[in-house]
Amino acid sequence: MTAHADCIFCKIVAYQEPARFRYIDDDIVVIVNRLTWVPVMLLVMPKEHLSQVQLWSSPILNRLGDVAVQMGCDFCPNGFRVLSNFGRDGMQSQSHGHLHVVGGTRLIEYA
Repeated sequence: MTAHADCIFCKIVAYQEPARFRYIDDDIVVIVNRLTWVPVMLLVMPKEHLSQVQLWSSPILNRLGDVAVQMGCDFCPNGFRVLSNFGRDGMQSQSHGHLHVVGGTRLIEYA
């Protein structure tokens, strides 16, 4: 697996940085986000460093989606969202591709 020395998610995957893990398999990890905008904010990511665009064109996306939905069902039984941010204007702050699972409260409706 390719790791990027300056990527915090690669460091978490390599156990070089602390994280609260909710799921781990050979290819995917799920961690609790440090941000706390909502009661549940999980990050679902491949262990391999892929950009967001690479992630969305990779065969692992289907598995990532399955894991994200399972985590949402497990940790947000009343409902959740699965989100993905692309680029700085899309509020992507990490270059390591990932999905967000957010919930644990009634989420704001946008028109």
